[in-house]
Amino acid sequence: MKQIAISILCLLMTIATAAQEQKTIRGFDGGMMLHSGYISGNLDGIGYKAKGAPKGIGGVIRMHLGEHFRVGTEGYVSTLDQRGNGSYLKYGWGGLLADVRTVIGKLQPYAGLTVGGGVNTTLLMFEEPESPWAPIGGTRYHRQGFMAIDPFAGCDFIVSEPMHLTVKIDYLCALGGGSMLPHGPRIYFGFLFFH
Repeated sequence: MKQIAISILCLLMTIATAAQEQKTIRGFDGGMMLHSGYISGNLDGIGYKAKGAPKGIGGVIRMHLGEHFRVGTEGYVSTLDQRGNGSYLKYGWGGLLADVRTVIGKLQPYAGLTVGGGVNTTLLMFEEPESPWAPIGGTRYHRQGFMAIDPFAGCDFIVSEPMHLTVKIDYLCALGGGSMLPHGPRIYFGFLFFH
């Protein structure tokens, strides 16, 4: 709980600083990104270790406050396939973000923090079906909400003023107890449109 409070305070201080320094909205940006990374952890209660590279998609939209500050929101879905039989762990998550950016030639590096949450849905099948539409024994299903903080850093390549390509890394830190919550690094590739 202390981590959540500190993260929210940092996010609010960034927004307040941006609003005091530059009270004008200088535009918007948004776009889509694909991502992957690595997740591992134990599922409490069933003695199963999940691990692997998730794949996912999502997007971001931000409002520019002055030259360097942006605030907005982002959301993603990450799916971690398991056991090769349709089993999976799926994380849908998102939140409010604040970041700082600068421009160096055709590059635009940025860093920031997202505070939010999401839902973890897990389906694990430990037996194979005997025939199509037959019930599958040994199946486990679990759904759990979580709070999350997500520090990130990235860099845009400015293709043109209205369009940028972007690469970003983050480390999603889910907070809570119970079943396996998402923790781990991810890398994102995508495009952004500026207005």
